[in-house]
Amino acid sequence: MIYPYGVTENGPVVVFMAHMDVVFPDLTPLPWKEEGGRLCCPGVGDDTANLVNILMAAKFVTENGLKPKDAGILFVCNSGEEGLGNLKGSRKICETYGSRIQAFYSFDGRMDEVISRAVGSHRFLVTARTEGGHSYGNFGRENAIQTLAKVIGDIYAIQVPKEGKTTYNVGTISGGTSVNTIAQEAHMLCEFRSDNKEGLAFMEKQFRAIFDRPGIEVQLVGERPCENLSPEAEAQREALICQAEARMERITGKRSKREPGSTDCNIPLSLGIPAVCFGTYYGDGAHTREEYVEKDSLELGYQVAFDTVLSYFQ
Repeated sequence: MIYPYGVTENGPVVVFMAHMDVVFPDLTPLPWKEEGGRLCCPGVGDDTANLVNILMAAKFVTENGLKPKDAGILFVCNSGEEGLGNLKGSRKICETYGSRIQAFYSFDGRMDEVISRAVGSHRFLVTARTEGGHSYGNFGRENAIQTLAKVIGDIYAIQVPKEGKTTYNVGTISGGTSVNTIAQEAHMLCEFRSDNKEGLAFMEKQFRAIFDRPGIEVQLVGERPCENLSPEAEAQREALICQAEARMERITGKRSKREPGSTDCNIPLSLGIPAVCFGTYYGDGAHTREEYVEKDSLELGYQVAFDTVLSYFQ
C-alpha cells in the first residue's frame, strides 16, 4: 500500500515505511492473547505494532489537513522484508522515486535500538543430485544427502574475516525418499551476511569454491546490499540517527543503542540515500511463537512515530 500525501510531480519525497509480512508462512495460525500486560502473538511486534503507527500517523495528518514542509510524504506498507522476500517492496519504492527521496524511514524493530549500519547478505538454494538407488542393493552409491552434508561441513569450516562482523548459516535442509532409499536429491537454504562489502566479497568467493563440485546446483534466491554512501549522505544519515536517538530518549526516558541490521533501509543506503530504521514498541521474541509486545509501550511508540512524522510538517 502506498499513500502519497502532498506529493507533487517530480518533487522531493520523504518515505515512511513498515512491512506487512511476517516470518511465518501465510497459512500458519498465529494465535493472539493478552497476558500480564503483554500482547502475545507471532508478528505482533515485528512488524505489526510499527505498521499500525504508520497507518495512525497517515490518518492523523489526513484528518487534520496538515501540510508538508519541503517534501511530499510517502506512507508505505510494504511486503518482502522478511525471509526470501529480498526487500522487493523497498526496491520498488527506490526504483520508482530514486533521487527524489530526501530521507527514508523504516519503522521496524524495538524502541531500544537504532539500526546504524546495513548488513548485506546473499542467500542460496543449493540442490544435490545423485544416481541414488536401493539402500541395500545399491549400497556404495553417492547419496545426495551425504553430498549436501559435505557441503555443509565445508561451509562451517570457513574462518570468517575479523574486520567487522561476517556470519554464515544453513537454515533448512530437505530431501530423500524413504529410509531404505539412497537419496537422489536433497536441498538446503543457506546464507552469508556481513556489515561490510569486503566481507561479502570474501564469503562469495568461499561459498562459490565450496559449491564447485559434481552434482551441485546453486540458485541465488536473495541479495541484500551493504550501504554505499557519499560523505555528504553519510553525514545526513548520521543526523537522522542522532535525531531518532534524541527523540526516543526524550519521550521514553531511555537511551537506545546502535546496532547493525538487515532491513528495508539496505536498499536506499546502497543507493546513497540517507535512511534510518528504528521501532516504536518494547517487547521481545521476534521471529518466534513467543513474541510479545509490552502493552504500556505502545503509547510511547505512538508518540515516537508521530513526533518523527510531524517533524516534516508545518
